[in-house]
Amino acid sequence: MKLKQLESLLGGLQQFSNPKVELEQYPTGPHIASGLLYTAENSFDDISNKVVADFGCGCGTLGAAAALLGAEQVIGIDIDSQSLEIASMNAEDLELEIDFIQCDISNLGWRGQIVDTVVMNPPFGTRKKGADMDFLFVALKVASQAVYSLHKTSTRDHVKRAALRDLNASSAEVLCELRFDVPQLYKFHKKKEVDIAVDLWRFVPKRSRGKDI
Repeated sequence: MKLKQLESLLGGLQQFSNPKVELEQYPTGPHIASGLLYTAENSFDDISNKVVADFGCGCGTLGAAAALLGAEQVIGIDIDSQSLEIASMNAEDLELEIDFIQCDISNLGWRGQIVDTVVMNPPFGTRKKGADMDFLFVALKVASQAVYSLHKTSTRDHVKRAALRDLNASSAEVLCELRFDVPQLYKFHKKKEVDIAVDLWRFVPKRSRGKDI
């Protein structure tokens, strides 16, 4: 599938109708989502025929992209039941088979590296400090091949240092810097749209000695 086709399909997905500020619910736009997954597949072979988890999946955009690019299995995980309902409808509209789990990522009871790849657009940690690193901590425990994640560019040095020193990453690489468009979703937003500089990271977890479910 070509990049433009993937972006077009993702552009038709439903997004949050009543986003929750405490969960930092911002839609992952089709341009960023398609670019993230297309890079993961075509540059690193991390998607097709792989088991892919979408952490904090929201309305399911990243997971849908993984499924469209030929993932063997896609698992979308989110704490919010309303988001999962939308994600499930989106998957149905595209005739994709995606498994959804309602769960707080920090309470995910997976043991060992039981998925190949994790993709995620975690909370940036502006409402709950460190939320993005909490997601990364779990992702690097359960992925055997790679973790793709978006983090604010302003946190680049901290993210790299923590990933390599504390979070089980054997490598941490910024693939590109992007502009993440945040629309005026909440009352405290003063502008109609703000773009935030974000980094697309690829983390490689240290190998464990096998997989335990």
